[in-house]
Amino acid sequence: MSYSHETIDYEPRNLPDAIGISEAFLEFQENLSLVAKVDRPVLIIGERGTGKELAASRLHFLSGRWEAPLVALNCAALSESVLESELFGHEKGAFTGASERRVGRFELAEGGTLFLDEVGLVSIPIQEKILRAVEYRSFERLGSSNSIRVDARIVGATNADLPAMVKAGKFKDDLLDRLSFEVLYLPPLRARQEDIIYLARYFAAQMGHELGLEESPRFSSEAERKLGAYRWPGNIRELKNVVERSVYRSGESVIREIEFDPFSNPYGSAEVEEIEGEQQVSDESPRSQSLVEEVRSLEIRRLGEALSESRNRQADAANLLGLSYHQFRNLYRKYKDDLS
Repeated sequence: MSYSHETIDYEPRNLPDAIGISEAFLEFQENLSLVAKVDRPVLIIGERGTGKELAASRLHFLSGRWEAPLVALNCAALSESVLESELFGHEKGAFTGASERRVGRFELAEGGTLFLDEVGLVSIPIQEKILRAVEYRSFERLGSSNSIRVDARIVGATNADLPAMVKAGKFKDDLLDRLSFEVLYLPPLRARQEDIIYLARYFAAQMGHELGLEESPRFSSEAERKLGAYRWPGNIRELKNVVERSVYRSGESVIREIEFDPFSNPYGSAEVEEIEGEQQVSDESPRSQSLVEEVRSLEIRRLGEALSESRNRQADAANLLGLSYHQFRNLYRKYKDDLS
């Protein structure tokens, strides 16, 4: 068994900005700034894509430990045996493949902050060892009986309901008590309505700069309406992906179409093809044929109306129909010979 040693290098100047103007965002930042100065463990609770790691980084650099290391570990990405070695290190010969001594994350975070992402997914045996390290500020490397003293602030992050996990016997109540001196809830993007367009414009400007565009991209009013009305289950990470994809696909300074689902199939579903195939094979099925023809007529009529209203500007016609440009082009290619 072998492990790769990940070097964690955080610098304040390399961190992305925490951006927002909404009341929920500003309140969270204020609470984070307050607890940063108190040298106690903190739990950050938030949905996926809300920026838990960025929040932990800001907490560290606002604390009195900012000159010491910030060491991060994603607990969800490792098996139990690997996680134990990553956290506490091991001695040479501790297990097959341990050809040299390895320093764990607790030691690397000496004097600084240890950020445990997805802490809710840690197994009970590892939780017990983390509890001992937090409670007694000491631990042993795998393969050693010598205690190592450590001074590291613990910041945990999760989207799990830890009190419910305690009741279910999946998380140790003592560890939860130790980690939850303060619990900060990151607001989801849907609760930061004023920030959606603010962030979208920021991400669009960044992407425009990356692409070397002469003019900074901007959104049409309809595009901004769509951005503001969407629920953003993937939060800021999803917003960033959607905006960047829209900028590079647009090809012009004004972004008129927003495609939220990159997995939207431009060729339609197999079910539709099956209905059309049945219509071609069986002319004796008037009900199936009638439905297909009715859908065909409706699509041709709506396409023609949208093109007429938009003066044949296809991007505008797509917006009128509530379609992405790629969906519109697929439909247009299908019926272009039938359009008058």
